[in-house]
Amino acid sequence: MKLVDLNSQQLDDFVATHGGDFLQSWEWSEFNAKLGSKVWRLGVEEKGELIATAILIKKMLPFGLSYWYCPRGPIINFEFRISNFEKIFNFLMTESEKLAKKEKIVFFRFEPTQEFSIQNSKFKIKNSVDIQPSKTIILNLDKSEDELLGAMHPKTRYNIKLAGKKNLSVKHGRPNESEFAEFWRLMEVTKQRDKFSLHGRAYYQTMLSSPLMELWQVFFEEHLLAAAVVAKFGDTVTYVHGASADAWRPLMAPYWLHWQIIKQAKAEGYKYYDLFGVDKAKWPGVTRFKEGWGGRQTAYPGTFDFVFNSLYYRIYQLARRMRRRL
Repeated sequence: MKLVDLNSQQLDDFVATHGGDFLQSWEWSEFNAKLGSKVWRLGVEEKGELIATAILIKKMLPFGLSYWYCPRGPIINFEFRISNFEKIFNFLMTESEKLAKKEKIVFFRFEPTQEFSIQNSKFKIKNSVDIQPSKTIILNLDKSEDELLGAMHPKTRYNIKLAGKKNLSVKHGRPNESEFAEFWRLMEVTKQRDKFSLHGRAYYQTMLSSPLMELWQVFFEEHLLAAAVVAKFGDTVTYVHGASADAWRPLMAPYWLHWQIIKQAKAEGYKYYDLFGVDKAKWPGVTRFKEGWGGRQTAYPGTFDFVFNSLYYRIYQLARRMRRRL
């Protein structure tokens, strides 16, 4: 086996073919680079065949230290995933360790999409906090519209039908400056109402400049009622961020918006719609909304840290515990 750098086509073709999502795509790594993060796109080859890939995003820690974050990865060839995951991953870690010392990397944080087992490694592996949602709901779009509607909760189906009578209009694509300003205003409204945190304005502006992303908006007359940021990659459309207005709630705009996204995804040949994150304890209202669409719930194995430097990792954990107590 050997470690290789990848170009965009090699990376995206492999990730899409072997069950990865947009978080391991070339454009997502480009988005992070535009935000100022240093990124690596690595591949593992054996006998000239690409058998694994990983996007590594450098995240800074105090005192000039840092860690690598591999969102929803690494991606392992289906044929090698079960029998050789440990061998491939240990190789990737051993080779990465050389670069980690130069970059002052304390640990490698990764989020496998499938269950895995690593019994023999010189590196310590630790369970860590989830960065991406640990559960999601995925709709199979390989059905007729009537079949999709029939699988929904009756209330969701009723709200779609109700919204369809309210003269709502929908547009999607890359927003101009004024459209982004309205979207950002709606995000801040949603933040206050639902008590969640936001990235900075520049984060979303940069994200929506990516070819991966589309902004969907639904209006009543000139009023923006709901918006969704979706990613299109491989065979899947993913609902990444959303916002809705406090006013005009009886018009059921979010239901109409998602139904239009689903119909467009079907028309463009996508196989799945990923609602990207459910948790009844953390987000009860959002989870009820997503469950109503009738998809299959999927749980990921979790988030893990492979530790390169045990001393600095213990200091990092101590600092995190102290920060949570403040």
